[in-house]
Amino acid sequence: MNKAYISRFTLVLFIAGAIDSIRNLPTTALFGSSLVMYYCFAAITFLIPIALLSAELAATRIGNGIYEWIKSAFGPKMGFLAIWLQWINTMVWFPTILSFIAGTASYFINPALATDKGFLLTLILLTFWGLTLLNLRGIHLSTRAASWMALLGMVFPLSLILLAGVWWLLSHQSSHIELSLSAFFPFGQQHGAFSSLTAIIAGFLGIELASVHINHLKNPAADYAKSLAIAVPFILITMAFGALTVAMVLAQKDINIVNGVIEAFDNFLAVYHLRFLLPIVGLMILIGSIGGMISWVISPAKGLLQASQDGFLPPFFCKTNPHHAPNRVLLGQAILVSLISGAFLLFPSVNGGYWLLTALSTELYLLMYVMLLAAAVYLKWKKPQETRSFQLGKGISGTLLVALLGFIGCGIALIIGVIPPSDIAVGNPVRYTMIFLSGLVGFIVPVFLFYRLHRKQRNSAT
Repeated sequence: MNKAYISRFTLVLFIAGAIDSIRNLPTTALFGSSLVMYYCFAAITFLIPIALLSAELAATRIGNGIYEWIKSAFGPKMGFLAIWLQWINTMVWFPTILSFIAGTASYFINPALATDKGFLLTLILLTFWGLTLLNLRGIHLSTRAASWMALLGMVFPLSLILLAGVWWLLSHQSSHIELSLSAFFPFGQQHGAFSSLTAIIAGFLGIELASVHINHLKNPAADYAKSLAIAVPFILITMAFGALTVAMVLAQKDINIVNGVIEAFDNFLAVYHLRFLLPIVGLMILIGSIGGMISWVISPAKGLLQASQDGFLPPFFCKTNPHHAPNRVLLGQAILVSLISGAFLLFPSVNGGYWLLTALSTELYLLMYVMLLAAAVYLKWKKPQETRSFQLGKGISGTLLVALLGFIGCGIALIIGVIPPSDIAVGNPVRYTMIFLSGLVGFIVPVFLFYRLHRKQRNSAT
């Protein structure tokens, strides 16, 4: 039987589709013209290194996926820590995408509700529990259907906002930001926008997912490198220009992270007397966002189910219902997301709560990426003769150089993520930092409790 290959074009679409998200545009738009410099910095020190090193790891005989890579380098305990960080990050991420969905929906009921924390929290909980109940009943949309829903909410609205931005400039409409080379790259100037690095990197999370397809390319080394060479500039241009477009149209004080995209569309369409298209655009964004969530509700649960079956979680979570859904994990997951969503009530603004969850989610994922970078270097050093269909040179020097760039990006983002941004109302900075650090510790501590459980179960089995 001939091996089924995927084309370079398909891989480019997969990489771009996994990263590009219209939801992230208002967050980075808050930081104005200088976001261009931080996008370039994040690409060089995070996006490209993670993509290249995860490709090198995936191109070996080691099984695909974070758990297998880290386990192969540092043992099963570290492998579980890595997969736990990836899973818990998703739990923290859920309220942000859910708040985006709720904010977009509120715009068609009453735009003022987008800043009503009680309304957002209620809609967030109803949406997530609704998706959880669907998964409990075994009602799963196919990968193709979910992909079409996500593409509908990403490709068309994103293309539309980019075209609207170009038209805005060509028609000489007023801009709320300075559009010049010195504004895009404000070297040597004091700017609080460095905190935007957290938001930008949050938009790049998941780039390693594309590496699982490297062994399905006809020429892995050349095709993957060329796919990255096309996809990375495309991602940077669309995300950076999309954010600039939002910043051009909306004054910084008027940008709401939750529904900034729909507000930008509203302004565009109002100027050109096309506001009747707003419900259509909003519906597409909602469909795409919900479609993108469908697989994420069940995928982390399956990962945790596997961990429980390997003895890292109590046997209670090993059970599935008659529909073969990990019902106990799903319900526990829904309860946790409900509690985390309550963060919106702890801050004076919706933007503040949204930022806390974004920064916390990013910080957890970055810790996992630090482990990935270390594993890539360690395995290249310990197993230099390992057969690799894609590698950064025969020796360790190429891998080490790329990993160092990744360590720089992750290190800076980890430090910056703890510092509350000056452009977003998060309340008392000390209180914000305490809540942030408490959340970070609270989400990692359970791992050590599960280590003890795993050891007890292993000892009882022997």
